[in-house]
Amino acid sequence: MKYKFEDIAEFNPKENIKKGTLAKKIAMEKLQPFCRDIPTYEITEFKGGTKFKNGDTIMARITPCLENGKTAKVNILENNEIGFGSTEYIVFRAKPNILNEDFLYYLVCSSFVREPAIKSMVGSSGRQRVQIDVIKKLELDIPLYKEQIKIGSILKSIDDKIELNNKINKNLEQQAQAIFKSWFVDFKESDNNFISSEFGNIPDDFKISKIGELPITITDYVANGSFASLKKNVTLYQETNYAYFIRNTDLKSGSFEVYVDKHSYDFLSKTTLYGGEIIISNVGDVGSVFLCPNLNQPMTLGNNIIMLRPKQDNLQYYLYIWFKWSYGQVLIQSIKGGSAQPKFNKTDFKNLSFMLPPNSLLQKFHNIVSTIFEMITNNITENQKLTQIRDNLLPKLMSGEIDISEVDI
Repeated sequence: MKYKFEDIAEFNPKENIKKGTLAKKIAMEKLQPFCRDIPTYEITEFKGGTKFKNGDTIMARITPCLENGKTAKVNILENNEIGFGSTEYIVFRAKPNILNEDFLYYLVCSSFVREPAIKSMVGSSGRQRVQIDVIKKLELDIPLYKEQIKIGSILKSIDDKIELNNKINKNLEQQAQAIFKSWFVDFKESDNNFISSEFGNIPDDFKISKIGELPITITDYVANGSFASLKKNVTLYQETNYAYFIRNTDLKSGSFEVYVDKHSYDFLSKTTLYGGEIIISNVGDVGSVFLCPNLNQPMTLGNNIIMLRPKQDNLQYYLYIWFKWSYGQVLIQSIKGGSAQPKFNKTDFKNLSFMLPPNSLLQKFHNIVSTIFEMITNNITENQKLTQIRDNLLPKLMSGEIDISEVDI
């Protein structure tokens, strides 16, 4: 049946939080692109903002956050607890027995809502916002409530598996970090004498060197304007989805949505990725460190990034954990003020000091943690496949192209 959106969902429903009350806040930057679950929140004093409850869907209404897929289903609150967030959210709440809340989330993610929302944007360049009245008046073909439950359940089961894999990966990384701390912070694997260094007392068979002296290739890259503004599934020439264009936001969310064609991939040959590279943001969220997954498809690197490619295998995971878990504050402290935003450059980076264990210990560490990171890579690969299945199913289920009448949920 066809409904106006406002007849089946509440928009920015009224809730009360007294000013000055401590409450859970979901900031816009905490939302991950094309990801249902909210990874984190902060408890802070309420001074204003949109308010929501568990089960509500929040969607960014400002550019480029909406285009980048910042839409989530609220799931971090207790029963009857009210949270709040940016004034740039639209909050959707399903009307009972008319619209299922899981179905609502996927409806908001679908092209039936996203495309009209993006087209409705008005305002100055860079600050355009969705016209909420346009979305309220959208006419949508909505299946019966029991069918909504089935559709929501099918898509939810995929996102549940993606979230489970993410939690497993977080736990696996924590295990690798614990081993690193035991061996290279507490030095429990070393029986050597200790010497004084800028990193404190270290075993005398450890060496201090400059990062630029290590057996690694260091590449810094700032994309030109034509690539900095790439959107999902951009067509520049042919073979649109030939290679992943991997940005900081993609690595952070684990959801890879931007592609380039073969021509663009060749143009960006300086930053071809093969999997396993250590990637560090050098602008904006400076010091964010990622290990590039192997996505079984050509990959090239996005802008404002320093990439490290070790020349010996046993440096790979040591480097990654060193920068991500043990050296992040040093990276942040090395920031230089730029004309628009702070950053550090490749020369500064190469001159930072680095603690290098003996090769035998590096190899022993690599042999142990490589199994952990293989499991992480397998989960990332599975999540990519699940994401593609979900995104392919979404429009077919929403449009009724796939018959679910016989599906037993």
